[in-house]
Amino acid sequence: MTAELYTPEFLIGMVVLIVGTIAVAFPRDNDYLTRLINLEIPGWGLLLVMLHYNEALALFTFAAVSVLSTYIFVRVMQKKEGI
Repeated sequence: MTAELYTPEFLIGMVVLIVGTIAVAFPRDNDYLTRLINLEIPGWGLLLVMLHYNEALALFTFAAVSVLSTYIFVRVMQKKEGI
């Protein structure tokens, strides 16, 4: 591994990604709104990790992950609520 791998945005992004994933998997309140809000945390971590590699890649990855994960989670909430 090279020294350029350990840039601040990469390290912070990995920490945010791991903490955000744990926050989604084990929320304090078992509420769908809480999980939806917590779902954005790993997305920001992924943005920071991708920002380390390329700015355009970071933007496209963040947009795709945010849109798809929010859409999927809203569909799950609708099925659970019976809407």
